Amino acid sequence: MKCLFSISLAFAACITGNAQNFSNEIRLNQVGFYPTGSKIAVVSAGNPGTAFTIKKTDSGEVVYQGTLSAPRVNAFSQRNTRIADFSAFQKKGSFVVEVAALGISHPFEIKEKVHEPVAVGALKGFYFQRVSAGLPERYAGKWQRPAGHPDDKVLVHPSAASRARPAGTAIASPMGWYDAGDYNKYIVNSGITMGTLMSLYEDFPAFCKTLKTDIPESGNALPDLLDEVLWNLRWMLTMQDPDDGGVYHKLTNAEFDGMNQMPHQAVKPRYVVQKSTTATLDFAAVMAQAARIFRAFETQLPGLADSCLVAAESAWTWATLYPDVLYDQKAMNDQFEPDVNTGAYGDQEVSDEWLWAAAELYLTTQNYTYYQTVVFFNNADLSVPDWSDVEALASYSLLRHQKLLEAPYDGDVPEFKARIIRLADLLIQDVDKHAYHTVMGKTAKDFVWGSSAHAANQGILLIQAYSLTRDRKYLDHALGNLDYLLGRNATGYSFVTGFGDKTPMHPHHRPSVADGIPEPVPGLLSGGPNPNQQDKCTTYPSRIPDESFTDDDCSYASNEIAINWNAPLVYLAVAIEVLMGE
Repeated sequence: MKCLFSISLAFAACITGNAQNFSNEIRLNQVGFYPTGSKIAVVSAGNPGTAFTIKKTDSGEVVYQGTLSAPRVNAFSQRNTRIADFSAFQKKGSFVVEVAALGISHPFEIKEKVHEPVAVGALKGFYFQRVSAGLPERYAGKWQRPAGHPDDKVLVHPSAASRARPAGTAIASPMGWYDAGDYNKYIVNSGITMGTLMSLYEDFPAFCKTLKTDIPESGNALPDLLDEVLWNLRWMLTMQDPDDGGVYHKLTNAEFDGMNQMPHQAVKPRYVVQKSTTATLDFAAVMAQAARIFRAFETQLPGLADSCLVAAESAWTWATLYPDVLYDQKAMNDQFEPDVNTGAYGDQEVSDEWLWAAAELYLTTQNYTYYQTVVFFNNADLSVPDWSDVEALASYSLLRHQKLLEAPYDGDVPEFKARIIRLADLLIQDVDKHAYHTVMGKTAKDFVWGSSAHAANQGILLIQAYSLTRDRKYLDHALGNLDYLLGRNATGYSFVTGFGDKTPMHPHHRPSVADGIPEPVPGLLSGGPNPNQQDKCTTYPSRIPDESFTDDDCSYASNEIAINWNAPLVYLAVAIEVLMGE
């Protein structure tokens, strides 16, 4: 008997009969598959033969036999891959794929609700990012830590000074989430993060109400998803200048903290810096959407919805007065001291933020002034969203609430739909020729900083197309992108810490580096392959776009985590769970 010991899940899968070696050349979703869903593994070795089998992990019994596809050429590496499609196999249990010439794959499960733990874990990832709160063992397990950054005496940076709040004024701005692997808080990145999580609640409220993450608020009158959203919402509200409605771009140290410091050990002065139009419009969109959602919880949170709407409208007014205040960190540092050299999120195009803010404000207020202020179809085509391009969020929201559009603007609904479906069709075009049979990786442009989030956001776009058409192909390809994130990719990694056998163990994440615990904080989505390698790490195995990933904490370009990456993972995992269960 030979046993394959799982690295990250700490269980053993024993294969009886002839001894078999594990093969990293068999790439698949390391968590598992739905009984009636598609099930694909990719064999990346040069000469694997033509056959594959599925074996039980406990007994080694062969339960399925299949034939590998003809070779496909990876456009980036020029290496051949072959597809092992065992979608027809629907038996529940724990299994491995075996290719006789290579060995066996990571073990996986076939069962209902197979991705629910991923959804729960990824949402719980936000709890581990909480600022101004200790994480007790009861909720955080061995990743417990003292509270850090009370942020009750944050200084107004000279770039943010006003008559009512001169430079050096101390303000309170607690709570929120650490943005990424660092300890700062950024409004622009919180924008798409909050929009994604609240959109998930609006799209799948019934399931979200059942989602339990075992946080201190679990069991109260709010779904855990909204409890987590509320933690960041309350921080965002403190970032608006009450004197004029403008919103500070970020709350930050002047320089990044050291990688070896836990939150409570990082005590450098912190600042709110320059107001910006992008931050203010992202804030307006978030607050308008929050007002709409939290209106249903008026008894539990009296006045919150009203406060959010007032904040949103005040922010919109400021933006109309200052429509082109762009955040340029170098220019700011040339003018003010101290220099600030943390994440810039320096978006230089604000038209998409106008669209998103206008859409959310219109949907919440039914005031057509907001809808009439912007031109929704100024761009010919829609793009997969990211922190600097939030136009798609406006389309998602307007279609979600299309019944609120009245003449003459209800005539825009077909075009909103058409733009999503056009992009979805472009994404899925020729997937059956791709080396890994996923939408993700169609072009080298997919492998950017945060490519894992790009894969998840592609999945959300495909879910939107499925919701509009009920055409199963979009759902299947969205599931394929989740498979990509969980191991069916050219690196063989499941990019979600703690989920799968081969997962990042050394993410660029200060608590995971400094806490002395071998395993990183679980449920965090690593950035994924990035051939630009801006961090200059020396441990990358390759510059080939889909292989340019290193599990090294020096690699902030490929192995950092970020809230705007976890949010689409949460959305995608939840949406897949709901829709595959229908």
